[in-house]
Amino acid sequence: QLQLVESGGGLVQPGGSLRLACAASGFTLDYYAIGWFRQAPGKEREGVSCISSSGGSTNYADSVKGRFTISRDNAKHTVYLQMNSLKPEDTAVYYCAAVTTCGLPYDYWGQGTQVTVSS
Repeated sequence: QLQLVESGGGLVQPGGSLRLACAASGFTLDYYAIGWFRQAPGKEREGVSCISSSGGSTNYADSVKGRFTISRDNAKHTVYLQMNSLKPEDTAVYYCAAVTTCGLPYDYWGQGTQVTVSS
């Protein structure tokens, strides 16, 4: 079964940091661009960031620019989302997804990991 698995979510205070990880089961994500999305209760899913398969190209939503960094380690078959200076409005379920090229419809999705930013 082909799937993505997110990890690293949790409860953090405002201003804190978390690092999310995305790994694949049943296939290697090395050949895919990987996107991070989030969905807060009562809100639509929002694209957060995307990284190309080589890692040479990245993009970010305006709401996270300068605070979040996407990266990948293809030797470990893992994509990361480093989240710094977290705000309560970053609270959401975060998902990773795989696609051939950022911006195209995504092929595989993970089940999500909860991030809660609260004092």
